[in-house]
Amino acid sequence: MLTSLDHVQLAAPPGSEDLLRAYYAGVLGMTEVPKPPVLAARGGCWFAAGAVRLHLGVAEDFHPARKAHPGLRVTGIEAYAARLAARGARVTWDDTLPGHRRFYSEDPVGNRLEFLEPTTTGPAPLTANGTKASVHTTAHNQP
Repeated sequence: MLTSLDHVQLAAPPGSEDLLRAYYAGVLGMTEVPKPPVLAARGGCWFAAGAVRLHLGVAEDFHPARKAHPGLRVTGIEAYAARLAARGARVTWDDTLPGHRRFYSEDPVGNRLEFLEPTTTGPAPLTANGTKASVHTTAHNQP
């Protein structure tokens, strides 16, 4: 039985670790998690924020993920958008998902990222054992 998602992995080009650290830790505020020594030799880096785990693995034939992407739930979505835009990142708002504010952006190596924040209280999603999960939502004014 599946119980949770352990992590999401994105690819990155060789030698991009410092750029990724500056973005994921410096801009997004994630914490770098040390890779096990046997895996550290492969390059790349791992990050965490709360229960979110994001691994960036080096791919010699790197191609950024343009369609597939992690959806990162945030609080204070406007602040995230402003922080990314101030650093030159493209921020593309999308209002097509009911009950959420969201935008798309890219990390420094071109991987697509979705940032979203619930705006309404709706039915609680179910956990793996079928019970209702708690949902924290914050209402925001639409731009």
